Amino acid sequence: MGTIDGLPPLREVIRAHDLVAKKQLGQNFLLDLNLTAKIARMAGDLSACDVLEVGPGPGGLTRGLLAEGARRVLVVEKDPRCVPALEEIAAAHPGRVEIVLGDALDLDLTGRLTGPIRIVANLPYNVGTELLIRWLSPKVWPPFWTSLTLMFQKEVAERIVAKPKGEHYGRLALLSQWRTDAKIVMHLPPEAFTPAPKVHSAVVHLTRLEVPRFDAEAGVLSRVTAMAFNQRRKMLRSSLKGLGGDVEALLTDVGIAPTARAEEIGLEGFCALARAVARRDQERAAAPA
Repeated sequence: MGTIDGLPPLREVIRAHDLVAKKQLGQNFLLDLNLTAKIARMAGDLSACDVLEVGPGPGGLTRGLLAEGARRVLVVEKDPRCVPALEEIAAAHPGRVEIVLGDALDLDLTGRLTGPIRIVANLPYNVGTELLIRWLSPKVWPPFWTSLTLMFQKEVAERIVAKPKGEHYGRLALLSQWRTDAKIVMHLPPEAFTPAPKVHSAVVHLTRLEVPRFDAEAGVLSRVTAMAFNQRRKMLRSSLKGLGGDVEALLTDVGIAPTARAEEIGLEGFCALARAVARRDQERAAAPA
């Protein structure tokens, strides 16, 4: 039976290298090369792009990215057992694959990539959300990447694209939608993976905006939304007491009812509140002692 690139089927690769998935590394291998190629296509035209892939495992998605024409793929893998399988892929695609052994949470890889850059990954479940937040929260915007195409647990994917008043709406939705266009582009059942996880999965495609959707200081917006959603069932006049001063007046001034709850307020409202908090803090700092 043929494959997309002439290399052995992934089940053979896993047997040859004894790659039993490790739960502690959040590993669930996607072995269907038709599916990995489909995920790669969801990232758009890769022919003029460098691609960063985190957690490639035995390289199923890596092979899909190369088959779909990625100019170059930089793979970051924490598990040294996977490196020989990835080296076989690199040997079959001279000059198009670079392998970095290490933890993506500890590495700055921007110097190894040439723009435009897309990030495409079947992220390990145990670090997926943290990596997304880091990619969405650089010190300078726009970031080094143009788009993210990432697989998550279905529930996490739904949190990224959630709208106000929905059960999944929260800080992750606000952070994602403030700076990107985010949409779920694919769903995968547990049986698509080896071993099969206990949850369904989904692929989310996030395209960066050159400027955030609404004006706000990132640090202030993060502080306001953290307070609001840490006590999401409380009215905002209570959950935001930590901001100090007359919280009800702040809310009223930006058109938010003090009795509203965090899950009822959209992105524009939170950004307006963040601007008001920043202005008040600046005025306090400038006032004579």
